[in-house]
This record gives sequence, structure tokens and C-alpha cells, in this order.
Amino acid sequence: MWTDARGPNVLPAPECLRLLAVRAKQGGVGRIGVATDQAPVIVPTNFTLEDGRILLRVGRGFFSRAAAGHLVAFEVDDVDLESRTAWSVLVRGMATLIEEPSPNELAVTATPLVPEPGNLVLALRPDLLTGRRFELRPASL
Repeated sequence: MWTDARGPNVLPAPECLRLLAVRAKQGGVGRIGVATDQAPVIVPTNFTLEDGRILLRVGRGFFSRAAAGHLVAFEVDDVDLESRTAWSVLVRGMATLIEEPSPNELAVTATPLVPEPGNLVLALRPDLLTGRRFELRPASL
């Protein structure tokens, strides 16, 4: 692990995947970012990590169309006030829309927090993982 010029420790890809898996098991929320013709769109969502892919349950509509078949960004972070540390992981990769998910794909995918979840699965391939861990300064607490 090395430290960048601003102080955070840069995390290796296996540690980034481990942190994603931990947050997914804890019911964590991440943010998915998609480029559109008008402007980037970022949406908070819960997620699952399964077979090396990030799975999101989505419905038909603007967002699933904008993400399907495109490169997206997905970010998850955590702040631990007790240890006064925080981390952030950024995943960039191709999003694939599974329009007819198998019962297993639906079963392992986290149930969305929205009142009317869709029955499609957006699978993100983690092509590039980057992450940082840093100590919180007193002013940020």
C-alpha cells in the first residue's frame, strides 16, 4: 500500500473488492454514475457483489436504458468515527442489463430501497477498481 501526495493510503484492487463485499453484506448503499447526452446522472442504490460482479435491481426506464451497454462509475464509502478513519472505493466498468434474470440472480440481488422495485438486474463488471483509506481530521468530525 502506498500513500498519495495528499495523504490517503491507496488501496490495492483486492482490498477494494473486499471492502465492497463487506459493505454489500452490511446492506450498504453506493452511488452509480451514468453519462447522458444532457449531463451525468448519479443515483444512490443498494447493491450485491456476486461472482465478481456488482448487481443492482432496477426497473425499466430512463436510468436502466442510459446505463445498459455503457461504461459507468460506482462508488461506495464508509466513515468510522470510532477509529477516526474513512475509505472510498470507485469502480469503473461496463454495465449490462439482464432483462430476464434467473430466479437466482433476482434472489441474490439486494431488494431496492424504493417502494416499487423493478425486476431487472443491472450487472456491473469491475474493470477498474481504485480506493483510498484516510484518517479523519478533527475538523471533519
